[in-house]
Amino acid sequence: MSVVVVATITPQPEHAQAVREAVLAAVPQVHAEEGCERYALHEARDGSLVMIEQWAGPQALAAHGKGEPFSELSRQLEGKLAGTLELQVLSPVPTGDDAKGVL
Repeated sequence: MSVVVVATITPQPEHAQAVREAVLAAVPQVHAEEGCERYALHEARDGSLVMIEQWAGPQALAAHGKGEPFSELSRQLEGKLAGTLELQVLSPVPTGDDAKGVL
């Protein structure tokens, strides 16, 4: 079963552009990772970046967390965030229309 993750990245104001560029550069590399079903960047009104992720399963998510794209991104973000990276790992609750009720 797929695993959905919501990652919120809040840059320090003076590093907002550098953080955005680092995340954008990482996206194509993550898309190429085995088990990556969705890795979609969004921007919140407060300037934080929100990544909606979907992985083929827990093993794929674990491999991503140990992989080079994530490690490199973490290095690039070091000292540029307003707080720690917020991660929510979600379990689906299928509801309603099968095509619309689950990511």
